[in-house]
Amino acid sequence: MSFKKNLSYKAFSKSKFKSIKHSTYFEVYDELFSKYRNKKITFVEIGILGGGSLFMWRNFFGSKARIIGIDINPDAKKWTKYGFEVFIGDQSDINFWKTFKKKVGMVDIILDDGGHRYVDQITSIECILSNIKHNGLIVVEDTHTSYMDGFGDKKYSLINYIKHKIDKINHKSHKLKSVNFKENIWSIKVYESIIAIFIKKKQKQTISKPITNKGIDDNAKDFRVEKNKQNKSFKKIFEKVKNYFR
Repeated sequence: MSFKKNLSYKAFSKSKFKSIKHSTYFEVYDELFSKYRNKKITFVEIGILGGGSLFMWRNFFGSKARIIGIDINPDAKKWTKYGFEVFIGDQSDINFWKTFKKKVGMVDIILDDGGHRYVDQITSIECILSNIKHNGLIVVEDTHTSYMDGFGDKKYSLINYIKHKIDKINHKSHKLKSVNFKENIWSIKVYESIIAIFIKKKQKQTISKPITNKGIDDNAKDFRVEKNKQNKSFKKIFEKVKNYFR
């Protein structure tokens, strides 16, 4: 079991209270979060249940980190006596997020392990996006619920929402002027059951435009143009491409 070598797994194992995670998550945690360890950051987890994950993240990030939990269960307030901040509220409630952002301020990482309904996941992303620091992260767990019944209308699943965000990111290209992209989303990474959204403030993002290194131009022939003229072979290629979507 290679995941037992991960630092996040070791932090998970040392937690004095119960926490439930998938075995595939620890490698992802290490990849995404290791650069934040032993730094003064604000980390927020939605959905803390038995409190064990709060201690896990304290073990992993170190004593400099500000660890905040969000839960709909009022009893979760008991974890404040261990030095954690806990907010009670519904992650699908816009007004809750307004209050939360005023009290907490800017956040480095938010990890959504809450209700897993699409309305929960998408509302949380949309509401917290403006309060994620430059080079911060929004991470959503258990995204396999987008393929399961009981979490909302699958037409409006988190995965379909993410596909829409991917379209927006690609429309930042100078070649595509149809979308006015104003969000702070820099990139999106997909893992098994986890989505990671990387944040860069839009004013700090590189503007897409063509550049040249001013090297010698040998007037190389662009064979893509010739290839596109070969309509007979294009039909076969197109049939092959369609197979990839099945």
